[in-house]
Amino acid sequence: MNIKKKVLIVDDEPSMRRILEVALEKAGYQTVTAENGPDALKALEEHDFDCMTTDVTMPGMTGYQLQAQVRELYPALPVIIVTAYGTIQDAIAAIRNGAYDFVTKPFDIEHLKRLIRAAIENGAHSITVKAGKGQTKTAFVAESEVMQEIYRTIEQVADSRASVLITGESGTGKEVVAKLIHELSCRSHGPFIACSCAALPETLLESELFGYEKGAFTGANGSKVGRFEAAHLGTLFLDEIGEVPLPIQAKLLRVLQEREFERLGSNKPIKVDVRLVTATNRDLQREVDADKFRLDLLYRLQVIEIKLPPLRERQDDILPLANHFLEIHSKENGRSIGGFTADAVAALLQYSWPGNVRELSNVIERAVVLSPSDATEITQHYLPKSTQAA
Repeated sequence: MNIKKKVLIVDDEPSMRRILEVALEKAGYQTVTAENGPDALKALEEHDFDCMTTDVTMPGMTGYQLQAQVRELYPALPVIIVTAYGTIQDAIAAIRNGAYDFVTKPFDIEHLKRLIRAAIENGAHSITVKAGKGQTKTAFVAESEVMQEIYRTIEQVADSRASVLITGESGTGKEVVAKLIHELSCRSHGPFIACSCAALPETLLESELFGYEKGAFTGANGSKVGRFEAAHLGTLFLDEIGEVPLPIQAKLLRVLQEREFERLGSNKPIKVDVRLVTATNRDLQREVDADKFRLDLLYRLQVIEIKLPPLRERQDDILPLANHFLEIHSKENGRSIGGFTADAVAALLQYSWPGNVRELSNVIERAVVLSPSDATEITQHYLPKSTQAA
């Protein structure tokens, strides 16, 4: 079942709302539009959204004011700021205040669609930690001994400045670990900035990481803050680091060594204080042996390595995670489903989960949506046939 992702478009200009509405619906999204902040907040009460785009200059409530309220009320919703009046200071403030990204009109609609797709993919659900010290926004649901040990490692390394490399198969929860490291650290008051290195081609990845000045290349109609600059005094999470091309690897190494970089089109060094956390599902030593990854960069990234086991190797976590996702998806869909029948539990436990925790979340969401409106438990019938194989 293909459930379309839903985007809220907020802009006081009818023509801009229509342009975005048509472009995003052609790209396969559901859209809802609002012409001002109060209308957007009302829409958020009535619908569940996966992403929001908002103009800045609107009557009554600015996009920044709207973003601040959304961050308080819906902290897991990614927000992209779209404005004709952007400045570098505005960009830094918006991203540090929780915006996923910032684009300046006139913008490339394809670039905006890529940002929306990445924002939705990176927009993880969050609740209170269920193990260890303190209260954080990010859930770490773990009853298996191996994951409890990983949590203890996270607590131990969180306050250091050491770079952390998180390894494991796709869908094992690498971004959850990265967020937890940030939230348990002394940098928790600063920004957590995430970037998927595989989602962008080399030219765009370089500008995303380091930013650019007006005129740096064709189409650079203004300046842009890069992810390193936005993450100053906080944490930068680079997912799928193994996909980074060699020329950009050299620049990353310099930032780690010198803690400075230049925007594209500029020779002015910018000093940053950033804690770098990276993740990969590749064997980086094998990539080094194949001359696809720099050994000196690997040493810098791998000061601390946290290896996440696949879900099939930690069966004790399957039901706690399933109940966790059931609580989230039931609430999102206005349902009152409180558990699983015995046959559903058996199906969940016997399945090998090749897609790991991400697949489990998707399976539970599907079951919640497909179950009858009066259902109080998930039955095996509403689980995919793949989970029911003997």
